[in-house]
Amino acid sequence: MRPALVALTASLLLFGCGKKEAAPQARPPAEVTVIRVEPRDTPVTFEYVGQTQSSRQVQIVARVNGFLDKREYVEGSLVQAGDVMFQQDSKPFQATLDAAKGALAEQQARLQTARDELARVRPLAAQNALSKKDLDNATGREQAAAAAVDTARANVLEAQLKLGYTTITTPVTGLSSYARVQDGAYVNPENSLLTYVEQVDPIWVNFSLSENDILTSRSEQESGRLRVPEDREYSVEIVLANGAVYPGKGRITFADASFNTQTGTFLVRATIANPKATLRPGMFVRVRVHGAVRPSAILVPQQSVLKGAQGHFVWIIDKDGKAQVRAVEVGPWHGADWFITSGLARGETVVVDGLMRLAPGAAVKVVEATAKRPAAEGKPAAAGDSGQTKS
Repeated sequence: MRPALVALTASLLLFGCGKKEAAPQARPPAEVTVIRVEPRDTPVTFEYVGQTQSSRQVQIVARVNGFLDKREYVEGSLVQAGDVMFQQDSKPFQATLDAAKGALAEQQARLQTARDELARVRPLAAQNALSKKDLDNATGREQAAAAAVDTARANVLEAQLKLGYTTITTPVTGLSSYARVQDGAYVNPENSLLTYVEQVDPIWVNFSLSENDILTSRSEQESGRLRVPEDREYSVEIVLANGAVYPGKGRITFADASFNTQTGTFLVRATIANPKATLRPGMFVRVRVHGAVRPSAILVPQQSVLKGAQGHFVWIIDKDGKAQVRAVEVGPWHGADWFITSGLARGETVVVDGLMRLAPGAAVKVVEATAKRPAAEGKPAAAGDSGQTKS
């Protein structure tokens, strides 16, 4: 038994020594999604925070002293130019007008008498039947009567104006405010302000540009990275607080020449048609300014841009199908993409997905290639970069 056991053990040892260890399997190429760089002219949109303002705010003021009989309008309603808003007690002013008309008639009668007298005196003076002094006196009485008629006529006009002022109308079409003075109150210069009417069609939208915005825009235009519309005719779009886009578009009609040292901004104003009074004065809105273009711009998805100790970089696929790191300089966001100002050229392949499995020089397998990924036109730049939302 012992010799047989020794022989079996020796054969097993010889078999184990003759077996080779299995070689490690090669790591498969990382699967990635890529896009090909295609520079193109890209419209850009700049977004700011703005506030609406009435294009014309009119104070409705009582011009004469008197009792306020009635408010004729519905507070807060849309009133049309010429609509009656308040009615003052007109009886005292009607009486004054009647008296002025009577005084005018009296002076006109005196003028007629003076003219008749002058007509009789003039031929007699020419025949030396009356003295030169009699002619001068008659002429003076006629001229004085004529002046008195002019004064009386002016008094009638003044009385008519004051009577007309008792009916208070609005000179503009717009939204009315609440009545500051109630019916029956006595109106005088101390409480003559009755209400406001704010014109809302068109309406103004004010927003501000920082000094950095102005300088950055000027630098990009000089370097050719930004092209503005001819005559700077920008198109302005409004986004309401609930995210809805206002259907009408406007244009920039005013830019303040001076720099506000308190806010550090320049005031800019856009004018927008508002026929249905959807926009009300004082609303906070987002202002999107369209019209600028970035010529031959390079855009890549935001998730393809990483940031390390040396700055931003992307993964590209070289001509040998290997992954390589490429340092890039980034500009503002554009929707879901990022403008690349330097570091990439036409035709290069940029990795979009699968970045975490890459290593420099590693082989890759493209599982999905998108030839061109268009960015949504009109998407505003994101916060944190040039051209972003401003307040």
